[in-house]
Amino acid sequence: MAKKGKVQKFNLTCTECKQRNYVTKKNVVNTTEKLELAKFCKWCRKQTAHKEAKLPNPKPR
Repeated sequence: MAKKGKVQKFNLTCTECKQRNYVTKKNVVNTTEKLELAKFCKWCRKQTAHKEAKLPNPKPR
């Protein structure tokens, strides 16, 4: 069986309107650079570049 790497969740943020549209995950051991994808932004209503951003910290209970 293959080793499991450290998988981290993060947001994809639109570079034009700065809205956080997508949540995805990646293996940070294999992929060290920040991710940038062309995705559809529902606020801009067009396909724009989306960059990786950290998830906000959850509120303590």
